[in-house]
Amino acid sequence: MSDDKRPSVPLAELAGGKVRLVGQWVVGLRRTTDTQDPTERTGEPFAVSRRCRHQLADLSKGHIDADGCLVCPWHQSRYDVSTGKMVDGPKGFLTYHGPARGYRQFVAAYSKVLKLRRGRARVVADRVEVD
Repeated sequence: MSDDKRPSVPLAELAGGKVRLVGQWVVGLRRTTDTQDPTERTGEPFAVSRRCRHQLADLSKGHIDADGCLVCPWHQSRYDVSTGKMVDGPKGFLTYHGPARGYRQFVAAYSKVLKLRRGRARVVADRVEVD
């Protein structure tokens, strides 16, 4: 049974790779090999910290891609939500969007140390709760 005091989001709001801000956490459903249909509301729930390690963009404005990674809305850095690691560096910086030779590798290197924090998320009835 759901604890009404725990931060949560309706499962239906996470369909199609959407993520939501729940308390201090970005919450979503990581697609698995069994759930490649983007309209499905199934997958592994996750909760990670809100700020991109690149330029502190709000990751709750991002989305989950076909590989199950959280994608930053500003420069498309990609995060493995099961580990918090950046798996693909940014495609730009500040207001520039495009190739930035060497810069992506630099950001990817320091983000190995500065991973996203992970919270505990679980499905209870028709909601995803965060502990």
